[in-house]
Amino acid sequence: MAKHKILIIEDDKVILKFVSLALVTNGYEVLSSESGISGIGIFLSQNPDLILLDLGLPDLDGMEVLQQIREQKTTPVIVISARGRETDKVLALDHGANDYVTKPFNVGEVLA
Repeated sequence: MAKHKILIIEDDKVILKFVSLALVTNGYEVLSSESGISGIGIFLSQNPDLILLDLGLPDLDGMEVLQQIREQKTTPVIVISARGRETDKVLALDHGANDYVTKPFNVGEVLA
């Protein structure tokens, strides 16, 4: 059986490594990007089963990345962000995110 492929778009190297390790340990194939532009390219070329998306990226706002993803496919997107205000969560969900996890978080939240 093929492993589920998860794309992580996250500019924080510590979080990226932590989440990647947890996912690989649990049997997932992990793709990663530290920028929005690169993340969109990987998304289009690799067709992941799920995307974990940070909103505070260095080149594009995560909402813009989310919008570009939604223009292409309905791949599930879970936003993982330090933006914890209700308005940020509602905006991300309105733009097509399937779920929203606020930093800091436990890896169990993401794996669930």
